[in-house]
Amino acid sequence: MLEVRGLRSSYGRIEVIHGVDLDVGTGEIVALIGANGAGKTTLLRAISGVQPISAGEIRLEGAAITRDAAHRRVAGGIVQVPEGRQVFKPLSVEDNLRLGAYRRRKSPEADVERIYAMFPILKEKRLQPAGGLSGGQQQMLAIGRAIMGDPKLLLLDEPSMGLAPVIVGQIFEVIRTLKAEGVTILLVEQNAGAALAIADRAYVMETGRMAMSGIASVLAADENVRRAYLGI
Repeated sequence: MLEVRGLRSSYGRIEVIHGVDLDVGTGEIVALIGANGAGKTTLLRAISGVQPISAGEIRLEGAAITRDAAHRRVAGGIVQVPEGRQVFKPLSVEDNLRLGAYRRRKSPEADVERIYAMFPILKEKRLQPAGGLSGGQQQMLAIGRAIMGDPKLLLLDEPSMGLAPVIVGQIFEVIRTLKAEGVTILLVEQNAGAALAIADRAYVMETGRMAMSGIASVLAADENVRRAYLGI
């Protein structure tokens, strides 16, 4: 599904992604873990087209998209749930969801109801401003808005950040459901244990480079990973 080769990206003169390679197969959940500042969010932003790159190549389903603008990548099936949710706070919950489908030609009605079935609290609050939702509810809304874009590849950036454990459980259950429905997912997550438990494969990123990669369960058992990221 996704191939990244030799990717480099900078903020001004400071390079923060140093020749990264990454693959995500169709139907997989691939986790990307690492310490704060490792470059995980920058990598997701480069894949979605909102962060400039200085070298490398990105392919989606075999087609080069390296030079495509972000909106063209969305049209091609790459949809990102950004860190911090970034919902449109003055707009209603339902308007936020419908904005997620702005590039689609078919009616979004069925998918709006699908999101409400996943997150019933959003239906209850559908006419309220998104800014009045709790952090967990805003995260549900951000994920729902992304699903409205009918993604082939869903980029999730820290979906559990700052959430209560019960909400985290709901979010990860939805991620499992999306995989079962055939959505391919690249997951950046500080909760490394939860990410490795749900993923098929994983990468460990350190200071802008890939330090390790492999089957998620194997990495979860690795002593270095357990000590550095799982607190064991």
